[in-house]
Amino acid sequence: MSKKIVVITGSPRKNGNSFAMTDAFIKAAEEKGHSVIRFDTAKMNVGGCHACESCYKTGKACSFDDDFNLIAPAVLEADVVVFSMPVYWYSIPAQIKAVIDKLYSFCVAGKDIAEKECMLIACCEEDDMTVLDGVRIPVERSAALIKWHVAGEVLIPGVLNAGDIEKTGGCKQAAALAEKI
Repeated sequence: MSKKIVVITGSPRKNGNSFAMTDAFIKAAEEKGHSVIRFDTAKMNVGGCHACESCYKTGKACSFDDDFNLIAPAVLEADVVVFSMPVYWYSIPAQIKAVIDKLYSFCVAGKDIAEKECMLIACCEEDDMTVLDGVRIPVERSAALIKWHVAGEVLIPGVLNAGDIEKTGGCKQAAALAEKI
């Protein structure tokens, strides 16, 4: 059965390692007949949440008119939401963190977004797998809070320079993630 997939990336480096894994995932998902919408947050204008709790009161997810209002309708319609990012300073890059924070708008507005599948694709410079905890744990906890099911993760350490991902199984693992949908 074909599913609607939203992929949200958090890297500004177009030819970077997380982008290569994202591309591999998207190609595999589309080959399986799924529809994919991709949002590259580093090229978008998504500000931080103001906690004003006026979400959806203007008809838009966020009353501060930014690009989250393009992402929110796609997330509402999606069956699967995939977050793809590198680790920045042991945490989630600001570009994608603003989107994750604004998922709060669905809760404030009483929008039912439960029961979606969620996936994570991430990489980091260091060889220590625990460095990836800085993105893995917040994504997993956020998914639990909004009652999404984490259906799979690809976590690749030891990649810094563009192209380093080719020395790992990261792209193959990302493509295989599409098999879990």
